[in-house]
Amino acid sequence: MENQEENQVESSESTASESAGQVKIPETSRPQESIVRTDPDSNFNYPIFGEVSAAVETQGDELVEPVQERRGFIKFLCAFIGTLISVVPFGAGVWSYLDPLAKRNKGGGGADGFIKVTTLDAISADGSPVKFSVIADKVDAWNRFSNVSIGAVYLQLVDGVPRALHTSCPHLGCFVDYRPGKKDFYCPCHNSRFRLDGGIVDGVSPRAMDALQIEVRNKTEVWVKYQNFQSGHGRPIPVS
Repeated sequence: MENQEENQVESSESTASESAGQVKIPETSRPQESIVRTDPDSNFNYPIFGEVSAAVETQGDELVEPVQERRGFIKFLCAFIGTLISVVPFGAGVWSYLDPLAKRNKGGGGADGFIKVTTLDAISADGSPVKFSVIADKVDAWNRFSNVSIGAVYLQLVDGVPRALHTSCPHLGCFVDYRPGKKDFYCPCHNSRFRLDGGIVDGVSPRAMDALQIEVRNKTEVWVKYQNFQSGHGRPIPVS
């Protein structure tokens, strides 16, 4: 009887537990703690990893702006250097092309364009024309030659005052000869004749012989502003 009563008590306790929604599991059937984890970390939500990730993202945001600024400065610097590398050789090339041309246009002689040709005592006193070479520094587009002949002039004394005439014929630039026997200037290319003062006598020359500016310096030095003129024109036009 006692055994039956105990079984009934246990049965009633079991029924009461089931009705309360609780299942009583025997101790022998409980899983090991190492298999079933009931601690908060069982969902792999490790706070330390989340904190590290957030810290890295925050630091990354702080570093983005300085990095972009450095990249922008480097791009600007590269563009500036590239432009400089391109412009400098181009400018140097343009200057090297223009500078010789500018020097060529300046010509030789003094700053005012006058060149010392001879002295007064070297010119014939009777008024006969005498040809003199004009010696100066010759400058072309790319080269400079010192003390070379750049042309010639006829010098003569008229009432004690020197006068200079260009030796080139105004027609096509041929050399004009002085003929002492006839006391005139003569162009052998097209038979043009000129008087001693340079005036045209006859022929195809469109104008008289070209006169050049002349000065006497230091009492005896004869300086001539030597320049060439375009041929074929009715008036003297300096060659630029």
